[in-house]
Amino acid sequence: MAQQATPATVAQPSPASGGSDRRTTVVVGVDGSDTSWSALWWACGEAQRLSGRVIAVYVTCTHEATVASAALTTGFDAGAYATAAELTHRQQAAELRAKIQRITAELEIEISFIHAHGDTAEELLRAAHTTHADLIAVGRSTKLRHHLAGSLGRRLARNKKAPIVVIVP
Repeated sequence: MAQQATPATVAQPSPASGGSDRRTTVVVGVDGSDTSWSALWWACGEAQRLSGRVIAVYVTCTHEATVASAALTTGFDAGAYATAAELTHRQQAAELRAKIQRITAELEIEISFIHAHGDTAEELLRAAHTTHADLIAVGRSTKLRHHLAGSLGRRLARNKKAPIVVIVP
């Protein structure tokens, strides 16, 4: 009879790790929105409860079509616009990293930060895969178009490569 996975069993050493004391890893998508802060707090609580760690991932989109379109509408050269956008993304990532470090400083868990570029769902899945994460947490989208066209949580859940938790504040 198959056992149903529970959060408590996630912390157990996996057979692939050779029975080592591998800690639970929670990847959480952060973008500075209220729902992503809720997801971060949930991930920190889960990692603390399971003696694990949190990897906060901030993803910025770098679609060439978006850069070209924005450059045309603003009148900027596409290369200059892409450079300015990358500088802004790096600055936002640095501010987000600093805020995460500041507000989680008193927690007794390891918290790492990754700034990735590309599609948010793909980059969260990549981070989860490369860090051998046990689950991914994201905040529920509050944008109407995401409820109609499909949210990040739904896109991640369709992949079925890692357990997904969508936090609804």
